[in-house]
Amino acid sequence: MNVPDIVGPGLDVLFCGINPGLLSAAKGQHFARPGNRFWPALHRSGFTPRLMSPAEQDELLRYGLGITNLVARPTARADELTAEELRAGGERLTALARRYRPKVVAVVGVTAYRAAFGRKAAAIGPQEETIASARLWVLPNPSGLNAHYQLPALAEVFGRLRSEIAQAH
Repeated sequence: MNVPDIVGPGLDVLFCGINPGLLSAAKGQHFARPGNRFWPALHRSGFTPRLMSPAEQDELLRYGLGITNLVARPTARADELTAEELRAGGERLTALARRYRPKVVAVVGVTAYRAAFGRKAAAIGPQEETIASARLWVLPNPSGLNAHYQLPALAEVFGRLRSEIAQAH
């Protein structure tokens, strides 16, 4: 099954995951694995008024949020992707941002961002460059495999992005 882009014009944030995991691909839902912390981080940081499930991903649009992936091909682990796939994903993400013009593009996964855009020194947080006309943020990967960021720290970084957007309104 394909995991659809949840996009529309005028989004506050277009979140961009790396690629679907096998369960996400089977369900056609972003961040579908129960141990993934994307949905809890989204809620704890104030982007959504309640904890949403992956099955409710279409409702993100009503909150000014969208979601896509750098690479459509599902894998068990993101490190199975090739550098070429990630670079092509960066080009695709740039085209999506050009078409839909979100205020911010937030790439969820610093290692994938570095590979997709050739930014070897990129760190978590706001970036100096833009994607099309959108501000660019890099957020930590919310996968349970990322031991560097537990949910409170993940929610804090998502919350910094949320605060920047709130100040811009």
